[in-house]
Amino acid sequence: MADPTTQTASSDWGAVLSMSLCVALLIASEFMPVSLLTPMATGLDATVGQTGQAISISGLFAIVSSLLVTTVAGRLNRKGVLVGMTVLMLASLVMVAAAPNFTVLMIGRALLGVCIGGFWALATPVIMRLVPASDVPKALALMYGGQAIAAAFAAPIGSYVGGLLGWREVFWALTPLVAINLVWHLVALPSLPARGRQDVRSMFALLRRPYFALGLIASMLSWGSAFTMFTYLRPFLERVTGADVTLLSLLLLALGVAGFVGTWAAGRFIKDDIASLLKLPALIMGAATLGLLLFGGSWIVVGALLVVWGVMNTAMSVIWMTWMSRNADDAPEAAGGLMVAAVQASILLGAVVGGWLLDGFSIQATFIGSVALALLALVLIRHGTRLLNPAHANRGRPHDDL
Repeated sequence: MADPTTQTASSDWGAVLSMSLCVALLIASEFMPVSLLTPMATGLDATVGQTGQAISISGLFAIVSSLLVTTVAGRLNRKGVLVGMTVLMLASLVMVAAAPNFTVLMIGRALLGVCIGGFWALATPVIMRLVPASDVPKALALMYGGQAIAAAFAAPIGSYVGGLLGWREVFWALTPLVAINLVWHLVALPSLPARGRQDVRSMFALLRRPYFALGLIASMLSWGSAFTMFTYLRPFLERVTGADVTLLSLLLLALGVAGFVGTWAAGRFIKDDIASLLKLPALIMGAATLGLLLFGGSWIVVGALLVVWGVMNTAMSVIWMTWMSRNADDAPEAAGGLMVAAVQASILLGAVVGGWLLDGFSIQATFIGSVALALLALVLIRHGTRLLNPAHANRGRPHDDL
């Protein structure tokens, strides 16, 4: 007979893999409009800037969902909640693919936002329950490997298939994959009974901790910078770099494949000193965006800069979620909800501000806005030490005020 301990460990990592696939599908579903922005705008009789709001609306509903999921879910088994969120993703994709007009598209995207916020708010706390504390960075890197897969293949394949068959067919193609993932969740995820109840009051208690509040704002600025650039990358590549569909797909593929390096490096090199890593995303991705502004006419330079940007894009998620797991480990679900709300608010900020700058000024103005947000993040983070829980640093144990 197999050793029970081995079976449990194998089952837990199988659950992590199932969540990794769900992450890939969530990222693909959420950001597929980035690679299809122009044809979607044409097909729905809207401007490119307006169509970019299909991303912002999902972010808006994700914010609300992430803040309320632990309260609404109450003492429900977390496995059932994750399965339910996957069902919502499937329903959203069907609505978007079949949308007869812009309004129905936005409703479908809002439904996806509910799924995104709920899933992400619970994802890191669930990972913390599936593996030992020492393996959390590695498990997070594996889960965010799904993000790298989506970044590597979803955008370029979506762009290419959308050019051949149409943007609706791209969303239809995602539906059987989500159905498979739904079945995998049911098989692989262990029972995850709720541990206590962390509601909105727990979130306010976390926000009263200066180090956590500063880290939350810094993460918002870092992600806001990234998504201001990324949401409107296709218009930049078309207008400034002069990329056709083939070159566009190759550049997006290069960006995405680089994400595998980011997740591998993050899982391998994140150790005890998380403070020194917090400024890297804003620093490196902001510099890459500035480079795109200066050398956007050369597709070779653009490709190299997108590789650098892609490496740090996936590493950023592992860095900030590891920071959260270590500095709010006494209230993981409350912290997870706040972190997801911060990320989705950043996506909303990036899509809205970026779209306004694009429609009102130019694509270059959008990228300048991205660089400005990165600079603000660097000013706030500095050396990163003030974003750490002093109780852990001094006594090796968490706060006990929740």
